[in-house]
Amino acid sequence: MKANVSHPPVQLPQRSPLLTRTGWTTFVIVALLVCVLAPMLNLVVPPDNALHLSDYAVALLGKIMCYAILALAMDLIWGYTGILSLGHGLFFALGGYVMGMYLMRQIGRDGNYKSDLPDFMVFLDWKELPWHWALSDSFIATLLMVVLVPGLVAFVFGYFAFRSRIKGVYFSIITQAMTFAAMLLFFRNETGFGGNNGFTDFKRILGIAIATPAMRMFLFVLTGCTLLGFFLLARWLVRAKFGRVLQAIRDSESRVMFCGYSPLGYKLAIWTISAMMCGVAGALYVPQVGIINPSEMSPANSIEIAIWAAVGGRASLIGPIIGAFVVNGAKSWLTVAYPEFWLYFLGALFIAVTLFLPHGIVGLARKWKRGGK
Repeated sequence: MKANVSHPPVQLPQRSPLLTRTGWTTFVIVALLVCVLAPMLNLVVPPDNALHLSDYAVALLGKIMCYAILALAMDLIWGYTGILSLGHGLFFALGGYVMGMYLMRQIGRDGNYKSDLPDFMVFLDWKELPWHWALSDSFIATLLMVVLVPGLVAFVFGYFAFRSRIKGVYFSIITQAMTFAAMLLFFRNETGFGGNNGFTDFKRILGIAIATPAMRMFLFVLTGCTLLGFFLLARWLVRAKFGRVLQAIRDSESRVMFCGYSPLGYKLAIWTISAMMCGVAGALYVPQVGIINPSEMSPANSIEIAIWAAVGGRASLIGPIIGAFVVNGAKSWLTVAYPEFWLYFLGALFIAVTLFLPHGIVGLARKWKRGGK
């Protein structure tokens, strides 16, 4: 008889925490800055005080945080999956239009024509709301549609594109064509989306005036908390098995298929999640900026999203957020100080990052941390 040979138990590697202790500390500090310090500096500190945070700064930072959500969504699909989308501006605009429709209904009879219909419909001699405005007076339905509309459009488009194994530059061109076609559609007055002017002149949300400092600060805090929440969600996704498969698809899709995995489901899932994140960003953007029109779907806007991710550092999550703040902060300053040089600066920045900083700002910081090696 053979003797029983006992084998030592196999020790599986323990899954690392979502964030390190330093990471959680930084996360809490940022949350306190957004939720506590910023409201105090804006609402409590007097305007003549040097520490006062102006309403302009609140609106600007809120807008950039919406852009940071866009950059984070781009990083999931491009940095971790290797799919460069040049049409994410469409999903952003769809979420913005859904929220804009609700805000237009909230105007009620306070418009110029004192009608239950939005002013642009009265001007075009419309007699009733079109069918796709049916649920626009419900805030709950609006919250659902903000996520479902971009998600459904992305799912349908992604299913046929990924099933046909369209990839690389061809996929990028198709996504750019998609958003350009949608922009032309929304420019038409008969579609019921305000045509060239879009939606503007918003009065209130949930019956509360948007223009009040308290509501603007609430939207600012909500945007910051949403950004932090999406960061944790993205961190959890990329560190799970799902995220490891995405990175394997990015590095070698054929090997993933050889190992028995179907890339279609993984690519479609992350593509749809990314689009939903863009829709939420658009919904937060519109009440803070006060307008939404078809120009948000322009191909140039989608290209800018890719630039934010590249400047900050792809496949790092925090990098695209930093890139969104750096690029848009520079844009806000340059468009006022040197408006004629802004586009040249943007082009030069992208070329410089491509040639000298392939891993972006985060990659450069990591290189310095390792002592330049």
